[in-house]
Amino acid sequence: MEKFNHSVTEFILVGFTQDPAMQLVLFVLFLMIYSVTMMGNITLIILICTDARLHTPMYFFIGNLSFLDLWYSTVYTPKIMVTCISDDKSISFAGCAAQFFFSGGLAYTECYMLGAMAYDRYMAISKPLLYAQVMTQRVCVGLVAASYLGAFVICGIFTRETFSMPFCGDNVIDDFFCDLPPLVKLACEVKANYHIYLYFVLASNVLTPIVFILSSYLFIIVAIFRIRSTQGQLKAFSTCSSHLISVTLYFGSILYIYYRPKSSYSLERDKIVSLFYTVIFPMLNPMIYSLRNKDVKESLRKFLKITAS
Repeated sequence: MEKFNHSVTEFILVGFTQDPAMQLVLFVLFLMIYSVTMMGNITLIILICTDARLHTPMYFFIGNLSFLDLWYSTVYTPKIMVTCISDDKSISFAGCAAQFFFSGGLAYTECYMLGAMAYDRYMAISKPLLYAQVMTQRVCVGLVAASYLGAFVICGIFTRETFSMPFCGDNVIDDFFCDLPPLVKLACEVKANYHIYLYFVLASNVLTPIVFILSSYLFIIVAIFRIRSTQGQLKAFSTCSSHLISVTLYFGSILYIYYRPKSSYSLERDKIVSLFYTVIFPMLNPMIYSLRNKDVKESLRKFLKITAS
C-alpha cells in the first residue's frame, strides 16, 4: 500500500475572515448553531425512541438521519469555532486526512440515507398492501448499515488516493475545512487517473442516489394521481413533503459545489454554499421533519408536558 505523502506536515485553514472582532461574532454564531443542532437532533431521536406511535420505518429513518447529522455537524463546527478564536489556524496532516475521511463518509452516507427514505415512501404510497411485509425491521436496519458501509469504504479508498498526492508547496487552505477542491489545488502533481476516480466516486455516491430518488418519486407521483379523492392525494403528498425539502436543499448545494462549470468558480460564494450543507443543513433537518409533522409535534407536546410535571 502506498503511504501518505508527508512533505507537508500540516495545513493552515484560513476560515472566513482575519478580522478579530468578526471572528468573535462568528464564534458566537457557530456556537449557537451547533447548540441548536445538538438539541434539535437529540430531541428528535428521544421522541422517536420513546413514543410508540413513532416506531415505524419512516421515523426509524428520520431518527437515523438525526443521529447521522449529530456526527456530521461535529466534524466541522468545533474546528470552525477553534479557528475563530485561536491564533493557531493549523490542522495536522493526519487531522486533515481524518476530517476529509469522516466528512466525505458522512456526506455520502446521508446521500444513501435519503435514497433509502425515498424507497420507504415509494413502498408506503405505491405498494401499501406490501409495505408492512417488505419494510421489516431487518430490511430497515440493513439499508442503514449498507449506507454507512458503502459510503465509508469508498471514502476510505478515496482519502488514501487524495492524501497520497505530493503536497510540496503552499499549505494554506483558503476554506474552513479540508475539502477536495482546495486540496487538489495545493497538490503539485495529480495523477492522470485521479480525476476519473473522482468522477466515479461522485457519480456512485451522489448522482446514483439522485437518480434513484427521482425514479422513486416518479412512481410516487403516478400512484398519487391514481388516488381518487383530493384529500387522499394531499395526505399522501404530505408524507413526502419534508423529505422532498430535505433532498432539494442537500443535493442542490452539493451539486452546485461539485458539478458547476469551473468558469463560475467563486471562493467566497463556495464557502457559503459549503457552509450550508455542512453546518446549516444538520440544524434544519429536525425542524423540517418536526414542524411539518403532526405526529412529531404531538409527541413533542406530550414529552414537554411530562418533563414539566
